[in-house]
Amino acid sequence: MIEAKSLVLEKTVIIGIINSQQDESQSKEYLDELAFLALTAGGNVLRRFVQKMQIPNPKTFIGTGKMQEVEDYVEENEVTTVVFDDELTPAQQGNIEKILRCKILDRTGLILDIFAQRAQTSYARTQVELAQYEYLLPRLKGLWTHLERQRGGIGMRGPGETEIETDRRIVRDKISLLKKKLKTIDKQMATQRGNRGALVRVALVGYTNVGKSTLMNVIAKSEVFAENKLFATLDTTVRKVVIGNLPFLLSDTVGFIRKLPTQLVESFKSTLDEVQEADLLLHVVDISHPNFEEHIESVNQILKEINSLDKPTLMVFNKIDAYEPAPWDETDLIAERTQHHYSLEEWQNTWMHRINDRALFISAINKENLQVFRERVYAETRKIHITRFPYNHFLYPEGLNEF
Repeated sequence: MIEAKSLVLEKTVIIGIINSQQDESQSKEYLDELAFLALTAGGNVLRRFVQKMQIPNPKTFIGTGKMQEVEDYVEENEVTTVVFDDELTPAQQGNIEKILRCKILDRTGLILDIFAQRAQTSYARTQVELAQYEYLLPRLKGLWTHLERQRGGIGMRGPGETEIETDRRIVRDKISLLKKKLKTIDKQMATQRGNRGALVRVALVGYTNVGKSTLMNVIAKSEVFAENKLFATLDTTVRKVVIGNLPFLLSDTVGFIRKLPTQLVESFKSTLDEVQEADLLLHVVDISHPNFEEHIESVNQILKEINSLDKPTLMVFNKIDAYEPAPWDETDLIAERTQHHYSLEEWQNTWMHRINDRALFISAINKENLQVFRERVYAETRKIHITRFPYNHFLYPEGLNEF
């Protein structure tokens, strides 16, 4: 009998800072997310290091004393990978590599690595490869210092191209080729979108790991890959869905995340065309996450960047089965009651439910409140369809329960 090989996780350390932009609680949450990213990429986080500092050290990001502490821990525990929560400059990355003598990544590099693992289609792989090369280009000096020497010897003297310059030229050429390839694929995909006819288009958007793919599977009765990991779905999936007798197209898009690398926003803008061309957005939120309001803000920021924030949107608060308010002692007169102590009913009566009554509370995995969800999606898509085809209004009754 052949035994399955167990996945060997890399020993990993993560590092973050506390400053005026992110307080201690925010820093902890960002590092929680970074640890989840590291696990998704195949790392086992042994320890976290946090330092309070207003401005990162321009040479090593963290201070000398903290760096010594990290170096000692890395050496004692044979750590292979150190990940920083913020983007490092090429100079910082090179300096830290010399000190710690192990693999150094920042949040951007880690996300790019996960995207490279998850990309399945040729289109997604091309987008990720382009983002990786654009990220790599300014860092070539740090990665290839052994190539910087000018070739010498008989017949090799005089003006010439150093190996590092050759590497940069190769990378620039590769970037140019990938951009041309993406333009070709974009034209093909635009043709595909044009061939879908005038069906109403609905797009699932939201933070990563909020349950978009699970919801897609439930609504479309499809088998889109879903997993409790960040960026489980990278390729955009489009399915034809019929609720009642009303057909529409539903697309599941890549999840968003805070501090999303600029290279990825640029590379994946064409993937987000599904969002830009959608008639209705279903903004899925993991209400069980303690800071889901920040997630909403992050998603809205990216929607604003791609000019899609003003589209008709339904807020779908998912994972109500996992929601647990923080315990609250009413006899404690000193502690202040915060939103973390709100019950689900209290959340439903906050701004969420008052935004023109466009909030829904469901559990996709347990199929709770899905009938209410279907009725609301039917009503919204019907409005758009009737506007587009006024002569079809008699085909689709106002209420889904009439079927």
